[in-house]
Parts: sequence; structure tokens; C-alpha cells
Amino acid sequence: MDVSHLLEDLNDAQREAVTAEDGHVLVLAGAGSGKTRVLVHRIAWLIQVHHVSPMGLLAVTFTNKAAGEMRARVGKLLGLRPDGLWIGTFHGICHRILRMHAADVGLPETFQILDSEDQYRLIRRVIRDMELDEGEYPARQQQGFINHHKDEGRRPEHIEPFDNPHALTQVAIYRNYQDYCERSGLVDFAELLLRTLELLRDNPARQAQYRDRFGHILIDEFQDTNKLQYALVRIIAGDRARLFVVGDDDQSIYGWRGARVENVSDFARDFDPTVIRLEQNYRSTATILEAANRVIANNEERMGKNLWTEGEQGEPIGIFSAFSAEEEAEFVVARIRDWLEQGGAASEAAVLYRSNAQSRLFEHQLLAEGIPYRVYGGQRFFERAEIKDAMGYLRLVHNRDDDPAFERVVNVPARGIGERTVAAIREHARSAGTSLFAAATAMRDSGAFAARAGNAVAQFLEIINDLDRRTRDASLGELMSAVVETADLARWYRQREAPDRAESREENLTELIRAAETFDQPLEDEQSGLSPLASFLAQAALEAGEHQGEKWQDCVQLMTLHSAKGLEFPLVFLSGMEEGLFPHQKSTEEPGRLSEERRLCYVGMTRAMQRLYLTYAESRMLHGQTSTTYPSRFLDELPEELTEQVRPRAARYAGTSFGGGGMSQPGPEHDFNLGSTVSHERFGIGTVVNVEGSGPNARVQINFETAGQKWLVLSYANLERLD
Repeated sequence: MDVSHLLEDLNDAQREAVTAEDGHVLVLAGAGSGKTRVLVHRIAWLIQVHHVSPMGLLAVTFTNKAAGEMRARVGKLLGLRPDGLWIGTFHGICHRILRMHAADVGLPETFQILDSEDQYRLIRRVIRDMELDEGEYPARQQQGFINHHKDEGRRPEHIEPFDNPHALTQVAIYRNYQDYCERSGLVDFAELLLRTLELLRDNPARQAQYRDRFGHILIDEFQDTNKLQYALVRIIAGDRARLFVVGDDDQSIYGWRGARVENVSDFARDFDPTVIRLEQNYRSTATILEAANRVIANNEERMGKNLWTEGEQGEPIGIFSAFSAEEEAEFVVARIRDWLEQGGAASEAAVLYRSNAQSRLFEHQLLAEGIPYRVYGGQRFFERAEIKDAMGYLRLVHNRDDDPAFERVVNVPARGIGERTVAAIREHARSAGTSLFAAATAMRDSGAFAARAGNAVAQFLEIINDLDRRTRDASLGELMSAVVETADLARWYRQREAPDRAESREENLTELIRAAETFDQPLEDEQSGLSPLASFLAQAALEAGEHQGEKWQDCVQLMTLHSAKGLEFPLVFLSGMEEGLFPHQKSTEEPGRLSEERRLCYVGMTRAMQRLYLTYAESRMLHGQTSTTYPSRFLDELPEELTEQVRPRAARYAGTSFGGGGMSQPGPEHDFNLGSTVSHERFGIGTVVNVEGSGPNARVQINFETAGQKWLVLSYANLERLD
């Protein structure tokens, strides 16, 4: 049989992996090295050359999309229907096994799967049934506690609380939750894996059945497996199955959700596999790859590889030092505008950031420039739930007749105002022809509510009225800060959400305060007489109302670094390259976190195909305070010869060891001096009152006749000198 088509267009390392002889294989597949092709061709090679039955293969990947793509590509390569192949996610494979053997593990044949939200609601019900304080035992935290121990293979009886009262209660919640699931025939995601492991571990007949069935097991993204998944692989493989594992320890970035990068080295130790490195990259320029190699080389205890390409050397990596986060966003969007004017597509550009809260300034600037964009895998800033909640309070302070705002926040955070109470307020408002706020006030004054509901409504009304009284002479930023603090939204989210999600919401609320503090009131609103508060509310509504581009539209992509894994773009910006932001402040507090942050930087850099910029600001609001920032240590790890400094650093960095800037000398002096009269297409005519830096990337402060004082960068301000 001619199988030459299975090896066509494969490089030497890929061919070596596909045709590897009998035994275990570990493929260390670097970014952009064609790992999916290797997996697909390996499956086809085993079937056509080694005559392995398609039913004797088990292939596992991490997303349903990836599993579907793999099935389709194998079917096309072999010319067969892929429906019967065991190709799927860990959860999908385990679900398939449990459906066939439900009775063996004490499950009804009709058992139901709980998604994450259903699980949360059930745990919350258990906590209430136990009459526990939900503030002390938030359901989201207990959900994380339960799932963490399941991922580690532990039932309640396996957890040692060491006589700690809080830990004892957590174990009791886990036990009661588990009892409820058993009675109701419910299985959560983590339970799918744990129950399958217990089946194969404790039932010799079933263990033998699957070990006999699967002679070859192939696993994708092995660096993302957790302890329980690795245990499943080992128990199914036994001593007979041949394992073909593909992964990249340099791209392990999900430790916060249980992934163990150590599984890669553990596999090398436990199975003594043949190790094949896929190092030829088909995505990025040589400059980008060499820079990424140099950064990741600072991580210890890695398997080691060196990405290379036969492609072009490419342009140096641009390093931009902004004076502020606003200027960072202006620079990025200006470079995107240049890209578009040179014939590039908006969808070819991606802005990556460490924290979701960073998206706001980029969104604002892109909207101002009329460039379409999409927040990949998330919502725009002013569409996020926590932002809408805070803005709901602000809207009520501004206008008590804002009924949609009233309905949104009357019981956020939960204060005991149920739907029946709100329905009664609605009915009173309809009858009296008043707003909901006025109706609630009247019902409170007349004693129309039951005692508990009446106290809760009175508390809410007083929060709004008190905010108004206390902040009438406050700045917009002070008002926004008072709203967030008084509403106690951050604490509420900490109780309801998993820690990482709650932290993201809190960062967004902090960014909202910053947005209010730095709000630049549009000229048309100043002329129309709108107050800064009314203008801010209108601007937020407009930005929220600008719908995101659809997936098929030509849009700039904004996303977190975690969301970017697996994607590629010709033009990439890694923003916020500052100590405390990236690497994140917490990375210095927990063992192993700094290495994962560096891997995240490596992943971000290798998303870029042609042009890569790393940007940072010299001042940024973090944790509620605007403070001086310092360049990320990852910038210091870049080789100087591979970078170019778009603008020289400020003098205060001169004594640091930031070696990665490739510091270029200042360009020719500009001709904008103090007192120069200039014209700007948006802000009009003004006078230069301050100058910082030199060359085309100097920054000038201009006092405009109508727009007031603005800081602008000459390289993209398009100023015209009039004198």
C-alpha cells in the first residue's frame, strides 16, 4: 500500500515522530511547529502501516473543537467515516465510559451532568440547608474547594482538616453536596473523571477490558493535564498500551486551574519515552523566535528546545515606553492605523494584555479612531456585569427616575429584596404614575412592606440618598470611588465568584474609578451644558452601545494573554510590560508562579508572525492608586541586538539594568519650541507650553484655546506649526 501521502510535506522531526517505532514517545512541540498535523498523521500511520484497528486507538485533546477537527482530518486522510473513533476530550471520553457502565459505579442510567452554574446553585443550596453564614462560606469558594480536591482524586474522607473548624465545615459541605448528588443522580465535570478513575481502579474486569481495547493512546496538550488526568492515562495504559504524548512545557500557563507542568517531566521519568523535539516554526520571523527563546531560557527545570525558522529574519522587536497608560493606548492604536493605511487588515492585529481591566483604554482609543474591534472571548469594558452594576448606582445618584438602573441594583449586592417585593413596587409605580424609586420611597413611608423587606428597601434607598448628599461637591472620580466602596461590590463578588474571576472584577472596578478620574469631557458636551457626571454616563452608554464586531468581520482583536494561546496574528502588541502587572504581583508570592508568568510571556511573543511590539507605561493605576511603574524583568531578558527602542526611556530609568531596549539614540531635534503656535485637526489651535524628549517621538504639552491642555506625541499627533 502506498503511504507516501502520509509523509508528504513533513519535515524531518515531524516524520520521525509520525513513523516512530514501537514504544512510548514524547513529542516536545514548540509553538507553531505543526503538532496537530503530527498527531493526525500518526493516527493514520498506525492504522495504515501498523494495521491498528481504529477502535483500538484512544486520542485525547482538550477542547471539543480540537477533537472535532482531529476526527475530520483523520477521516479525510484515511477516506473513512470518523464517527466510531475514540477521539475526544477527557470529559467526553469519561462520559462515554460511564454511560456504558453506570451500574458499576452506582449511577442511574439517566444520570445528569451538572454544568458549572448548576453546580454553584446546588452548593449554595447545601450551604443554606446547613444554615451556614454565606459570607463566611461563599458558594464560589466552596465550589473551588470541592473541584480542587476532586481534581486531586480526593473524596471528603480523604481530606485531613487537622481539627481546623473552618476546614471541618468545608469538608462537611463537600460531603453533604456529594450525598445530594448521589441521591439525585447528578454528576459534575470533575466527578466524570474521578468516577471513571474509581471504576477502572476498583473494577478489575473493566480495567482489563479497556487495557485490552486500547493498544495506543495519543494525548495532545499534555502540559495542560492535571493530577487526575495523568492518573487516568496511567491506569488505562497499564503495561501494554503505547503512549504518544504531545506537549510543550514552555507553554504551560494554566497552573491556576490545576494544570501540572510537572506531568511532562513525570511522564519522561515514568515511561522512559523516546523524546522528539519539534523546533522548526512555521509562524514567526527569526527575530521573534530568537527573542522568545532567550526569554524562556531563564526558566529552570524545563525539558529544553530552541525554536528556529527557515523564514525571514524580520524586523526588530519594538519597545515603547509610554508616559502613561493613556499614551500607551494611543501609540498602539496609531500603529494599528499605520498598518491599515499600508494595506493590512484589522483582523491581522491583536492587542494582548495580562489583566482584563487593561482593555478599556484600548477600546476607548479604537472607538475614537473609528477602528472596529472585538474583545476575544469576553465582553467590552462597559458591558461587563460589575461595571453595569456600579454604573447602575451612579445613574440612580444622577437620576432617581432611572427605572432600569433601579431594577438592576436594588438587590445587588443581595440585601433581601426578593422578586415579590420588586413586583409590588412596580405595581405601585404603575398605579401612581411614578418612578420605581419614588414608589419604593412612598411604600416605605406608608409602612406598606413587611418588616424584613421594608428594612432592606429602606437601606437601599438610604444608600442612594446618602451617596448623593456626601458627593455633591466631589469630583467625578471621588463620586465613582464612593459608589464602589459604599455598594461594597468587590466583597460581594469575592463571595460569589472563584478567586481569579473575583480578582478580575475587582480590577475592572478599579479601572472604572480611574476612567472617571481621568474622564476627558467632550467639547460638544461642554458647549451643551451637560455636567461632567451626565457627560460620563452618556459616554459610557455610547461605548457600551457600540456593538462588537462579529467573528467574521474585519476587526482588531483584544484579548488576555491566556486567551491568545493557539492563535496567531501578523501584528501583535504585548501591553503593560511592567513589574507588578506582568509579571503579576502575585507571581513573586507563590512558588512556581514567576516561571508560569514567563511562559505566558513566551506564549504571547510567539503569537506574532511578522511584527511584535512590547509596550509599558511609566505610570499606571494599580490597586486603586496611580504610581510609578518599572519595566518588566522580561524586557531585561531580551537580547539588545534583536530590539529597537521606539522612544528612549525617561531619565529615571537610566540607572536600571534594562538591557532589552536596544536603546537608539534620539533622532533629529523637532522644531516645536516653547511658545510655538500649532494646529491639531481635533483640538484646534494651541500654544506649546512644555516639551519632553527629542526627535519625532518627543512629547509636547499644548494649551489649546478650546480643548484645554493636552499631552501629545509628535510622531502621531500630526501637528501643524503656524508661526
